[in-house]
Amino acid sequence: MGATKGGELVYMIYKAVTHGLTPLINLHIRWRKFRGLEHPLRWPERLGRPSISRPPGPLIWFHAVSLGEGMCVVPVIKRCVERRSDVTVLMTTTTTSAFEVLKTLLPCGVIYQFAPVDTPAAVNAFLGYWKPYALVLVESELWPNLVLGASANGVMLALLNARMSTKSFNNWSRPVVRLLTSLMLSKFSLIVPLAIQLQLLQAPPFVINFSGDLKLGIGELVNKTKNMRNMEDLQGKVAGRCVWMASSIHRGEEEVMLHVHRGLMQKHPNILAIIVPRHPHLGQKIALDLQKEGVNVALRSHGDSLTSETSIYVVDTLGELREFYGLTPIAVIGGSFLPGFTGHNFSEAAAAGCAVLTGQHVGHFSHMAMAMQQLNPLSVTQVGGGMELEEILDKLVSNPEILEARRVAAKQAFHALSSGVVENAWTLLQLHIFRKARAEGG
Repeated sequence: MGATKGGELVYMIYKAVTHGLTPLINLHIRWRKFRGLEHPLRWPERLGRPSISRPPGPLIWFHAVSLGEGMCVVPVIKRCVERRSDVTVLMTTTTTSAFEVLKTLLPCGVIYQFAPVDTPAAVNAFLGYWKPYALVLVESELWPNLVLGASANGVMLALLNARMSTKSFNNWSRPVVRLLTSLMLSKFSLIVPLAIQLQLLQAPPFVINFSGDLKLGIGELVNKTKNMRNMEDLQGKVAGRCVWMASSIHRGEEEVMLHVHRGLMQKHPNILAIIVPRHPHLGQKIALDLQKEGVNVALRSHGDSLTSETSIYVVDTLGELREFYGLTPIAVIGGSFLPGFTGHNFSEAAAAGCAVLTGQHVGHFSHMAMAMQQLNPLSVTQVGGGMELEEILDKLVSNPEILEARRVAAKQAFHALSSGVVENAWTLLQLHIFRKARAEGG
């Protein structure tokens, strides 16, 4: 009881502070809109103002912060649409990049809005209008006004694919903050974690269940984009060439990848590197710098032609990564070659049959790397830096049999781990959310 009272007191302070800061937060959203960081027309949704009418009947709300989290919950949303036609599905994210990609992947009938900022006014306005009977959060979205405001309105709460970085865990574990964390976790009917941090933060043990990493379920998504014909054209242009791809790279990692590629060109003059930065503006900078050096580089957003003379193809567009995994036999996953990064999801690369290489800093995805390596040591290769990366890439492009063995290993390990992940998550939602809501008259 003491801990609960302590958590409620901390929340009262948090709520008062965010209430007082509401004018500044609202101004910040407008400033972000001015800078192009919020949707130019739909930014008021971030303040809890709807842009579409609410259909009658029960509504379930799925929320993911950005593109990666949103992608992993789309297969679960598809299960919900297929099997619960009586329920309206609302999905929210916070970033425009997620909006642009996910709007093409969601089933018909799913309502897509931007999530409200975590102020009492925005959250209450959102909840008052949409009136969801359940809220499914993805990964680590523990916002006090959102979680406790939803609970106070009788909304059932679920947390899927729950993960927490070491930094976040340390922040939530601080003596005073821990009281608030424990209070929030006590409101959930279902928590599906990927690690033990939430148990250490005193999540109720009876609501904790395991289903596997939903990011492995992304392979279910089918994204036939308008660029498919263009992809077929690119497939023809890279045929017969040695090709490798560096995907989701961050600032600083491009220097590692370009140095590696220069070394490979000395041994394989016909080699092509496909560079896919995490953020498009980094791709434009890379292309500009390479052009100044006299390197034959093609930039995708400019529609540059990929010719036999092109050494580096920079993909500075969004939502096409999966198609490019199908274009290359080797995928080097960024966000893992410099300290401070937390890695990126490589399940799509494995699903496409790429030989998967990462750096040592895989962060959130260390459990995925370990699980795949336990199934087959060749499925994922972690390298210590640029020199080792160059040696392994040289070996792969020089020996088709070794390359094929790693590709097969990655694909088989992925399918072994991903089998049933989405169905397991849906079954848990059915048991802990839908049936419980029905039993309580929801």
